[in-house]
Amino acid sequence: MSSSSTVSTTLTDKQQCILSYFRREVDAQMYFKSRVIGQDIGLSAKEVGTNIGAIRDGEFGLTIERWGKSGSITWKVTEDPVSIAD
Repeated sequence: MSSSSTVSTTLTDKQQCILSYFRREVDAQMYFKSRVIGQDIGLSAKEVGTNIGAIRDGEFGLTIERWGKSGSITWKVTEDPVSIAD
């Protein structure tokens, strides 16, 4: 088993909901505000912000970066490139 497969992929229900949201929306947009994510999935902006860390630190095929320095938090979300073995 590779070391990358030993990363815990257990997510809470809230984290799974956020991950599903990103996967559903990432093709249409790249920047997401915590407030808007929360409104769309029924969480507060604070709940979104505190739960994104587990997704960002896991290996779920997404790169998530905190973006901007404004009062409301914006996240830049991109899909990881798929590596093809020769």
